[in-house]
Amino acid sequence: MSTNQQARQKKKYNWAPYVLILPSLVYLAVFFAWPMVRGLTLAVWNDEANLILQVEASQNSDEAGKLPQGTAVAILDQQGNEVPVDELDEGNLQTEIWYQITGLGTDGAPISGWVPEARIRVREENDAGTPTGGSVRTKLGSDADPLTTIYAAENEASEIVGQLEARTEVTIDGLTVLEVWYLVRGVDEDGTTVEGWSPSRYIQVFEEGTNGRVDRGNSGALTSEYVQKMVNDRFFWPALGTTLLLMVLIIPIQFILAIIMALVIQANLKGQGLFLYVFAIPLAASDLAVGIVWFSIFTTNGYLNTILQGLGIIDAPVTYLSAETRYWIIIAIVLAEVWRATSIVMVIVVSGLQAISSEVLEAAELFGAGLWQRLRHVILPLLKPSLQVALILRTILALQVFAVVVALSGGDIVTVLARETYRQYFDFRNLNVAASFAGFILLISMVSAVFYLRTIRTQEEVGA
Repeated sequence: MSTNQQARQKKKYNWAPYVLILPSLVYLAVFFAWPMVRGLTLAVWNDEANLILQVEASQNSDEAGKLPQGTAVAILDQQGNEVPVDELDEGNLQTEIWYQITGLGTDGAPISGWVPEARIRVREENDAGTPTGGSVRTKLGSDADPLTTIYAAENEASEIVGQLEARTEVTIDGLTVLEVWYLVRGVDEDGTTVEGWSPSRYIQVFEEGTNGRVDRGNSGALTSEYVQKMVNDRFFWPALGTTLLLMVLIIPIQFILAIIMALVIQANLKGQGLFLYVFAIPLAASDLAVGIVWFSIFTTNGYLNTILQGLGIIDAPVTYLSAETRYWIIIAIVLAEVWRATSIVMVIVVSGLQAISSEVLEAAELFGAGLWQRLRHVILPLLKPSLQVALILRTILALQVFAVVVALSGGDIVTVLARETYRQYFDFRNLNVAASFAGFILLISMVSAVFYLRTIRTQEEVGA
């Protein structure tokens, strides 16, 4: 056996790591990457931005041009085309029914062809409710042609096969539902006049029947329309301001408390396990439950007013949660969020403290470093990796504050970005603007994460 053959036998590719990581990649693609891409697409892509006009009244004909959504158009002509049954529920769809009939013509010879529903009075139906017989309607008006024209196909532009007199008995052999197509003329984005055919589902026709507008398009394009609607929404700036204010107030308070709680647990005091359990109690409560608890504290008949009245500090209940006392709502939200989520930060800090060697802390104490000096020069620098994780996680959670705000303010007196995302989606059913709010929250989260990663770095990261 040659040396090359031996080397090839020895060099076997190890696929095990890729097989093990495959489920994680699938999970990330299905539950993270695809929803995020879809959400961002909703924020910047308008599926109905442009209407493609056809040269002829057929989906298979050549493209005559494009008109933007909302463009005013002139209605020049119309005709009916067969529409699939599964598309009959489309919005703004204008339909007309044609009957295939057989009857005796003016010369007494049988005629078979197509006629609009408006020209036939149905008199017989089968058990399924399908018309099987009827008579030709009489045309009203002294100058109206008394005869009804029969066509070779379900289209007034098709060949005429004969005419029937009024009240002629006919057999209905079949029917077809047609969608009205309009021949329209409008001006595109480049200022060029475009003329072509479009299905009625995309055109809103005004009362006079000669003018209309492009109600929606059938092709998409990038747009900043939804972002502009988000920014111009009257709740956007108050929501952004409140969200940033809560971040500025909540995060520093939580980190100070979390570090104190972690140091208490790490101090090996008697009953430290009890401290850990007590500190971790809020982790078991949901956001909404926490909001309800703190609402019961600050409401007019709540615990706070009851205690203050019992101590004789106030004579009558104070209204804390109202439009006139908006600052009290902010205070209540901050207290509720600090109580609810400080434990998360504490757990991360405790895990970081446990990774610090006790010899390092003992050496610092041996050289005369006090608690504050050890905390500032030893503990906090070694906690930077844990603080990075905690800051990023807590900032994301602060941007997602929702249930507590709704419970304490109803979501109207004080609102946040997450609340406005929900309002656009649930109340207004505007998925695109809701996606813009969600994308904006994602952007703030990413910017803050990069900021934390760049400013709170270990010596090894700085050196790299």
